[in-house]
Amino acid sequence: MTRAAQEHIFTAVDGAEIFYRHWPSQQSNVHKRAIILFHRGHEHSGRQQDVVDSLNMPDYDCFAWDARGLGRSPGARGYADNFGVFVKDTDVFARHICSQYGFEMQDIAVIAQSVGGVIAAAWVHDYAPDIRCLVLASPALKVKLYVPFARTALGLLQRLGLTKRLTALAFVNSYVKAKWLTHDEARIASYESDPLITRPIAVNILLELYETAERLVKDA
Repeated sequence: MTRAAQEHIFTAVDGAEIFYRHWPSQQSNVHKRAIILFHRGHEHSGRQQDVVDSLNMPDYDCFAWDARGLGRSPGARGYADNFGVFVKDTDVFARHICSQYGFEMQDIAVIAQSVGGVIAAAWVHDYAPDIRCLVLASPALKVKLYVPFARTALGLLQRLGLTKRLTALAFVNSYVKAKWLTHDEARIASYESDPLITRPIAVNILLELYETAERLVKDA
């Protein structure tokens, strides 16, 4: 049975109004509990509807954002000033959920996919929130670029400042295809036709995604 989502925004530390969805609990709980879902790179919270429905946990509130620069959140598509902005946004989001809806941090579980998995893992690593648990689904701890030496070349271009002057080099397009994510034909079709999916990712975010992932794995 499909649960209906409510649409809201929260305000990040820089004033950006980040869009999120809230699927309220369908049961009256004495002990309030919640799940925060973090979407894959390029995607948005609307694509978490099937996860909420499949979990079939009506006694939990579920939340999911559109990361800045994606979906219905503001900002240049696929861009942020740095990867740490996403991590800081995550902390603000979680604390907003606690204060706005009356949850304790220790009663929140996090499920994060792909790039969202790296963001959530960095948040847990760097901010040490007292959450109940963290589930990472195929976290993007390594991203394969099929062009030889692409990472080295992009890093050199960024250090030389060329990515700021040459728009075509400031972003790279995702090679991810829907058929690699699921065997469900309906989900493949919805992915390919979804106008809110953003394929470009800023070079600085891609490079800092690598650096963040390497730091997390090394520390682990």
